[in-house]
Amino acid sequence: MSTPYIPCLDLGSYINGTEEQRKDFSDQLGRAFNDSGFVTITNHGVSQELIDKLYETIKAAFSLTREQKSQYEKPELAGQRGYTSPGKETAKGAKTADLKEFWQIGQEVTDGDPIKAQYPDNVILNEVPEFNQITREIYKKLESNGKYLLEAIATYLGLPMNYFEKHVHNGNSILRALHYFPIDNPDAMPDDAVRAGAHEDINLITLLIGASADGLEVLTRNNEWLPIKAHHSDIVVNVGDMLQRLTNNKLKSTTHRVVNPPRELMKTSRFSVPFFLHPRSDMDLTSLDSCIDAEHPKVYSDMTAGEYLDERLSEIGLKK
Repeated sequence: MSTPYIPCLDLGSYINGTEEQRKDFSDQLGRAFNDSGFVTITNHGVSQELIDKLYETIKAAFSLTREQKSQYEKPELAGQRGYTSPGKETAKGAKTADLKEFWQIGQEVTDGDPIKAQYPDNVILNEVPEFNQITREIYKKLESNGKYLLEAIATYLGLPMNYFEKHVHNGNSILRALHYFPIDNPDAMPDDAVRAGAHEDINLITLLIGASADGLEVLTRNNEWLPIKAHHSDIVVNVGDMLQRLTNNKLKSTTHRVVNPPRELMKTSRFSVPFFLHPRSDMDLTSLDSCIDAEHPKVYSDMTAGEYLDERLSEIGLKK
């Protein structure tokens, strides 16, 4: 159930609705992204059965031994494909690495687009073959939902509805399967060790489906941490830094974190699956003229999505 500050929107009313319903959805989405930067989405077409299968296979994948998982770690890919072990990713500005391990699945180009040469192949998990099939299916469904949301955002911004399409077709999007592992000895941890330190996402928008436990919190404008409560079947959507740059802060890339559980639950795992919707690397993130005026002077330097991604991957320790 969404909080009073994080609206819950019906994506079906946009996909299948009347012109008036689509406009209403776009306005509500834009207002939320202008305010908190977060919404929850229902009626998104991803079945509960598929979500349950997704989490079942993810748990199986992370239950493999450390030796089994380590063979799928590819440091030369900066964590963008395959497995990344604990201790590798640190929130920007933090000193202690996040308490997590993860697996990343990227774009698979099937239409002859030359951009295929820019993307490494996905790493295939042999021990849990259904993991490969189900994560690909989820990837495509969340990518499709994300494109609808970007259409609605473009409408809110007064842009052509298909403004983002050429930028996100075969874009550099990532599906991340996350395991926040049990904390067996909390007294031995550094004081600042958390499951995911306070951060903003790099990409255009993020779609998070069916996290297995609470813990996600958003920093409000009043500088207070607000827990995000969502049904297991809902999708939580937030603005990333690339969209914030493009709109010169009109749409907010809100700081968020994943806190450690209460002490009595520290020996339990938390799983989540965010989809980071990225554009193609050549997308120009120069702030839109329509988002710049005397009261809102231009904040950001000009750069492409690829340049910004490289900068941020270095800041969080995944790219050397």
